[in-house]
Amino acid sequence: MTTVQQYDSEFDYIVVGAGTAGCLLANRLSADPNNRVLLIEAGGRDNYHWIHVPVGYLYCIDNPRTDWRFRTDPDAGLNGRSLLYPRGKTLGGCSSINGMIYMRGQARDYNHWAEVTGDDQWRWEHCLPAFIQHEDHYRLDEGGDADAAHRDFHGHGGEWRIEKQRLKWEVLDDFAEASVQAGIPRTQDFNRGSNEGVDYFEVNQRSGWRWNTAKAFLRPALKRPNLTLWHSTQVNRLIVAGSEPDGEKRCEGVEVKREGTTQLARARREVVLSAGAIGSPQILQLSGIGPGELLKQYGIDVVHELPGVGENLQDHLQIRSVYKVKGAKTLNTMASTLWGKAGIGMEYLLKRTGPMSMAPSQLGIFTRSSDEHEHPNIQYHVQPLSLEAFGQPLHPYPAVTASVCNLNPTSRGSVRIQSADPAQAPSIAPNYLSTDEDRRVAADSLRVTRRIAEQKAFARYEPEEVKPGVQYQTDEELWRLAGDIGTTIFHPVGTTRMGQPDDPMAVVDSRLRVRGIQGLRVADAGVMPTITSGNTNSPTLMIAERAAGWMLEAAG
Repeated sequence: MTTVQQYDSEFDYIVVGAGTAGCLLANRLSADPNNRVLLIEAGGRDNYHWIHVPVGYLYCIDNPRTDWRFRTDPDAGLNGRSLLYPRGKTLGGCSSINGMIYMRGQARDYNHWAEVTGDDQWRWEHCLPAFIQHEDHYRLDEGGDADAAHRDFHGHGGEWRIEKQRLKWEVLDDFAEASVQAGIPRTQDFNRGSNEGVDYFEVNQRSGWRWNTAKAFLRPALKRPNLTLWHSTQVNRLIVAGSEPDGEKRCEGVEVKREGTTQLARARREVVLSAGAIGSPQILQLSGIGPGELLKQYGIDVVHELPGVGENLQDHLQIRSVYKVKGAKTLNTMASTLWGKAGIGMEYLLKRTGPMSMAPSQLGIFTRSSDEHEHPNIQYHVQPLSLEAFGQPLHPYPAVTASVCNLNPTSRGSVRIQSADPAQAPSIAPNYLSTDEDRRVAADSLRVTRRIAEQKAFARYEPEEVKPGVQYQTDEELWRLAGDIGTTIFHPVGTTRMGQPDDPMAVVDSRLRVRGIQGLRVADAGVMPTITSGNTNSPTLMIAERAAGWMLEAAG
């Protein structure tokens, strides 16, 4: 039987999560003044100064003000290690703490989604306009250097600013030339459907400041009287009404903890979850939507059994090779003295350039780990610095780090609640390197790194492989070593994946509607059936753009 709820407030749409996807959704849904929209964010405002200074990610990750500070379960593929698993806890979500890299992935990623869902609307040629729709690409500025191809593949005047980085490093220029000598072509644009090649990454910045989705999409929309923002508000559960067990069910709204009280908000049309690949499955499970046995284990009534909720977790595992170099300017040496640090700070203060303006990774490379791969299947993030682990001091010698990740991992993990308490973090089990293919790619990719470092252009720095170390040579030595030094590059996806009606593990259909629950969608990185071949922030924006269009279309 349906329980009649007394709602404290009522809206047309409720968006859960003011992160990468949620800020765009709130903007698009509230563009029609007739739509009353509520946007809910568990984190606080994005008024912490380190959010906006690009190098400030160092102070935002693992900071309870801006990061959920999740940790993975001990992982067999990582030889029993547990990893810090950052997720944004502020307006803008992960776009407020990430590496700012603008990367769409490869056309084949989206063509595969179309095959998995049976919906051609996910093919590359149909997704491309949604990327372009919100772009503001620097090459298309007045006086920019865009050629015809840039004009065909990029947009101008949208909310999402894309700029070139505001510094270069000679040692990275030479690493790029070494990549060319190793057989990897140069590229002028990673985002035309095939990202093979080497170049500096383009970044989501404006004039040397981080450009997050709160600035791009939310702040302009908050001027509208029909958009309401509740920040510092925890969603406890979704409210689902309907007959049991097999009758039609509908998501009517949400229960939240706000300002110390429990409140209920009703959505006349739809609720859309945009809490990310960790948060959205957690909310679904807490609401009784998910694997029945898991829910019963924690005393949660099964409202609707969907075994795929929280399964299919995928992530990019980066394997960091560190090369000690001679005769090169790197951040290790620049920031080794108080005078050096003062100079870096002054340059940013006066010009918005230099190391404080830089993304965590500057140089990008996409290539193949071996000849058996038809498409680029590994990605490098190359940095003019080195340290033992994130958050630790820079090494006292000049060095370069070349981090490589498998773009298309076959390992699959899970996100599962550990309690009926919304405040308790879920279990996150990525299951890295759990397949033979992933272990083989890990070993092969480290050999590609060595091949690049051996080339003439980089050899002039007399590179010494500090990590992993040349003593590791066999496949088994290398993939076990990868388990020792590998870490997340912060790209969890897939935990509420799209699929066809006959796919029992699909959580949403091809239009992102939760199977078996009317009035409920998911629009975030969790809906990806397979991870994109690159950084995942920009594809998440594209997903939100498409979701907003479908929601408005459904409303007539």
